[in-house]
Amino acid sequence: MPVAERRELVLEAAGRLFGERGYEGTRLDQIAAAAGVTKPIVYRHFDSKTDLYLALLDRHREDLPGFVAAMPAEGTTEERLRAVLDGWLDYVEAHSYAWKMLFRDTGGGPEIATRRREVHAEARAVLVDLIRSLAATPVSPRQLEPLAELMSMGMGALVLWWIEDRAVSRAAVLDALTTAWVRLLG
Repeated sequence: MPVAERRELVLEAAGRLFGERGYEGTRLDQIAAAAGVTKPIVYRHFDSKTDLYLALLDRHREDLPGFVAAMPAEGTTEERLRAVLDGWLDYVEAHSYAWKMLFRDTGGGPEIATRRREVHAEARAVLVDLIRSLAATPVSPRQLEPLAELMSMGMGALVLWWIEDRAVSRAAVLDALTTAWVRLLG
């Protein structure tokens, strides 16, 4: 198996396990078994469990700007936002572990806590730019960051609830997100 493919298997298995069990509840031998590799193979790709966890957080942080970049240039603000949010929900479904790692897990020590804060800061910055660029009337600079934090944490809480209890349809979640954003941007 190619090295990159094997690394991806390890990352996917680790993401699932970290999302289900948290940092403290996940062992490297469990990750190796879930990926179908040996523990030494995991160590060929990552120096430690911490490095593996940080790689997953970094991946999520790097993906954040891409959601807004994928916004269609044409259409109403609502149509454009809905397209971005729909793509974001695709990502949430494919990487549900990321939200659990960011919003539920508190393990891993200071280095991981710092990286989580960096991911949150990147999400907030992306949303500040979105609010600034799409608001019907200018938003006070002193309100931009608090509004972005409100939307980031609200969206995070909503999708955690949704992925953990699928009683509400994806369409309803998308409608709710779109409505909240359209009303915010007025």
